Amino acid sequence: MLVHIVDDNDTNLMLFEQIVRRVDAEVTIACYPDPLTALVDCSRQMADLVLLDYMMPGIDGHEYVRRMRAMPGARDVPIVMITAAADRFVRQTALELGVTDFLTKPVDPSEMRVRVTNLLALRRNHLRLRDQNRWLAEEVRHATRAVLEREEELIVRLAKAAEFRDPETGSHIVRMAHYSRLIACGLGLPDDLCQLIFKAAPMHDVGKLGTPDMILLKPGRLDDAEMEVMRRHPVIGHAILSGSSSHLIQLGAEIAITHHEKYDGTGYPYGIAGENIPISGRIVAVADVFDALTSRRPYKPAWEMERARLYVSDNIGLHFDPRCVEVFLAAWPEILDIRSRFADPVEPERSLV
Repeated sequence: MLVHIVDDNDTNLMLFEQIVRRVDAEVTIACYPDPLTALVDCSRQMADLVLLDYMMPGIDGHEYVRRMRAMPGARDVPIVMITAAADRFVRQTALELGVTDFLTKPVDPSEMRVRVTNLLALRRNHLRLRDQNRWLAEEVRHATRAVLEREEELIVRLAKAAEFRDPETGSHIVRMAHYSRLIACGLGLPDDLCQLIFKAAPMHDVGKLGTPDMILLKPGRLDDAEMEVMRRHPVIGHAILSGSSSHLIQLGAEIAITHHEKYDGTGYPYGIAGENIPISGRIVAVADVFDALTSRRPYKPAWEMERARLYVSDNIGLHFDPRCVEVFLAAWPEILDIRSRFADPVEPERSLV
């Protein structure tokens, strides 16, 4: 514990120091005849208790308290001001500035001992409680981080489960998640929402877990009846993910149900249009379609990047939100980089022997 004694009278400094020593021999005491020097030292290492004379050269006790209370960590430090008995206005102003207690001149040593003892005990309890609160806050942060990590692990595992049943590769969900975050950031969405979209985007097709293999794995194009079954996967995905208290999984449910909606209202499952489609769904629609076009599937070869770029551009206002496409095309170098970094593995050629 550190006690500052600020008084321009050397006799008072000696007397007050002796009284504080009798209260607690382990306390560090710093005496200051100059209040400005005391303030400088206090800014470097905050005191735990200040005994402060009101009448001092340079600045008075009021100004000292005003400057000290403005320092970081000084709000809860006890300050005892020493004033004359008749200085009622001085005391009232001091209380408004944040003085904790008063001593009246001439100071009674017994009274000072009691006040110093009580205020040092109060300060110790405050510091102990503060440290405990910091520890508890850190434990809460650790627990929250663990919960978030488990949520993210669950999402990855759900996406992988859908991947095992779907001819799409794991690289697809990685790329489209990065494209989605790139678009979200380009739209100026808050950083935390951009990160949530990045983590939730891989859940977009989790509803394919409920799609029959004969349709999901069909090498050719689907007929109308089969397409009708395939188009149920957004609703299935939403049913799997909805009802969670997690913001991340809630966003995943929103993306699952809306990523096949189209800006002109011709999408599915509900045919909603324009900005009635949540922004997460509009973002993922661009990212998902673009990567699906540029990826090889059992029923089609991969498109060239430029051909897919033109397709996205040609469908502004039809399939895609114009703002999302504008941001996507403006970030073309980053798109190419993502495509390169997370390229699909090259399958080895099969031997004819």
